[in-house]
Amino acid sequence: MTTANEAHADTIAAIEDSATKWSVSGPMTTVFDWDYTHGREQLLRLYDKGTRRQWVASDRIDWSHELDPSNPLGAPDEAIPIADSPIWLKMSEKEKGEVRQHAVAWQFSQFMHGEQGALMCASKIVNMVPDIDSKFYAATQVVDEARHVEVYSRFLHEKLDLTYPINVHLKTLLDQALSDPRWDFTYLAMQVLIEGLALAAFGLIRNVATDPLGRAVNAYVMQDEARHVMFGRLALRDYYPQLTQAERDEREEFAVEACYLMRDRFLGEEVWDRLGLPTAEIVNHVRTSESQMMFRGLLFQRIVPVLRDIGLFGPRIKTAFTDMGVMGFADEDLEALVEEDDAIASQFDLERAAHIEAVAAAE
Repeated sequence: MTTANEAHADTIAAIEDSATKWSVSGPMTTVFDWDYTHGREQLLRLYDKGTRRQWVASDRIDWSHELDPSNPLGAPDEAIPIADSPIWLKMSEKEKGEVRQHAVAWQFSQFMHGEQGALMCASKIVNMVPDIDSKFYAATQVVDEARHVEVYSRFLHEKLDLTYPINVHLKTLLDQALSDPRWDFTYLAMQVLIEGLALAAFGLIRNVATDPLGRAVNAYVMQDEARHVMFGRLALRDYYPQLTQAERDEREEFAVEACYLMRDRFLGEEVWDRLGLPTAEIVNHVRTSESQMMFRGLLFQRIVPVLRDIGLFGPRIKTAFTDMGVMGFADEDLEALVEEDDAIASQFDLERAAHIEAVAAAE
């Protein structure tokens, strides 16, 4: 009989055996918009901001910084999913260091794969979305996402020398986002759900890590991603009131399924498998650990208020969010969160400039 661990290992092996390419088939209609003069003011302002906020990863980030391989983010052990488990207490310091390293490599690998998914989704939106102002902004997002893939790849390959394949739950959601022929599904899956959850995960790292490289990478990516989520929010808030109730119900069902997929994405089975730890026991711990349930709840801080704002907040969504314990985020101030992301990234710029100036003066 195949055990749960063996079945999961087979799934991961199937992903790794797909070589280095993954193709997603699906119909796509390219739409031209000849009306160049009636763009929505908010979206055009966002496009202007997106063009002005472009940055070069090799200039803005100090890649000369060396990481501690036993704790690449300099984060407290509370950030490790098994830190409150009996398994962790029995580990040596060397074994704990391996877990920290692999946990970061796994998480940043999923960020890297997700950012490539966002790159593909943004390029699809440029083609499919019917409005010229959305095409303008999505074009800036394509550049943003390419840069994000670059920075996470560089962090993993140059600094950790350790990567993981795409998580099966993230892969499923990306498949749905890219293969569905309706442009708003791509917005919903990527701009609202995947990037909304990623923003919260980036923020947790930015706020608890002490290593400057990991913090800077996530702070700068967050500055871009906050605009991307706002883009999806603005576009869908205009579009969803035009749909029938049956069409909105279909999108709500998709959002509920996607939220459960993303919540389960953070169980980290691939890490425990690779390290030879008892995966089933650890997954059960992570599912029931109070600290981990709180962590997974925080991941929905940006998703809940956006779904409410765009009009996808019917009984299905409310029931799911009540089950997850995240309904309290419904009244979150999204604009305040975006302003905070901007301010923190700007503070990193000031600190880096001061460091460069101090080094130059010392020489």
